[in-house]
Amino acid sequence: MKHDKYNTDDEACWQAIISRDAKADGDFVYAVKTTGIYCAPSCPSRMPNRDNVEYFTDAVQAENAGYRACKRCRQGRKSLLEQHSAQVEQACRLLESCEKTPTLEQIAQQVGLSAYHFHRLFKTFTGLTPRAYAVAKRQQRVREKLVESPSITSAILDAGYASNGNFYASSPASLGMTPKAFRAGGKGMAVWFAVGRCSLGDILVAESARGICAILLGDNPQALIESLQDNFPHAQLTGNDENFEKRIATVVGFVDQPGTSLKLPLDIRGTAFQQRVWHALRAIPVGETLSYAEVAERIGSPKAVRAVAGACAANLLAVAIPCHRVIKNNGALSGYRWGVERKKCLLEKEQGT
Repeated sequence: MKHDKYNTDDEACWQAIISRDAKADGDFVYAVKTTGIYCAPSCPSRMPNRDNVEYFTDAVQAENAGYRACKRCRQGRKSLLEQHSAQVEQACRLLESCEKTPTLEQIAQQVGLSAYHFHRLFKTFTGLTPRAYAVAKRQQRVREKLVESPSITSAILDAGYASNGNFYASSPASLGMTPKAFRAGGKGMAVWFAVGRCSLGDILVAESARGICAILLGDNPQALIESLQDNFPHAQLTGNDENFEKRIATVVGFVDQPGTSLKLPLDIRGTAFQQRVWHALRAIPVGETLSYAEVAERIGSPKAVRAVAGACAANLLAVAIPCHRVIKNNGALSGYRWGVERKKCLLEKEQGT
């Protein structure tokens, strides 16, 4: 948003330049008569003589006056990364607000890109295609509607599905159960679990009909079982199953040996935003880390740093969704659901230190 004070007040503009105020970037640019160059207020270039400075509302106006762009401050404009991030974020908002999913061409035109370039850019930032993102948002809406709507049919239609048939064809995959069971809070859903030991302490592994739905770490087996009950309050939990207990050995091997892959299906449950974050986390190579801000950038929501941290904290699949690979901007470790010491241990193993 442009501030009128910068368009009309010479003194306010000059003070913004002296303080190299990044908040004023985008509100105006200043040009230096002796160099023929225009800059953003926060430009780190040598401070000009005030008598040689004139102000313009934007870069286009400055160029029309004969000035050329400063390369050091990105021409007083957004960087290409910031521009692409903003376009992807705009597309996300459009996909979230539309009851009927627009075509690829329609959404690309809205954000000012070709369909091919937009599709590639959207997937790079979010880890999802535009269609997959729209489907995830629609699935999120139906979860919300199933809780509050008077009937299952009205919930399905209110969420944007054209018919019951379209939804029921995909409901087991999107809800992890039938709509009726979801509406009842998952009552009767079968979950098998077993508790064992790994190099990080006690470990609980749980599996639904869809796949591994929880990998929990801790120091108290009973606390882990209670955590599972809290997260699946209406499910039918089954322990002491001899066949399933063999499964835990596979997961323990995966946790204890960095770089190995878990060749088991995962039952990943979360909001569309959480799934975007978790998809980005699974793309971080073994031995590498990203900051919360970098993850937010990758999913196309650079301002959602706190929400990214929240998604990491909500992760029930320790190591399989590697939230331990996300650290603070300054490289410090923080905020791991199963304890910072375990996070440190996992990273040291993966980095060979």
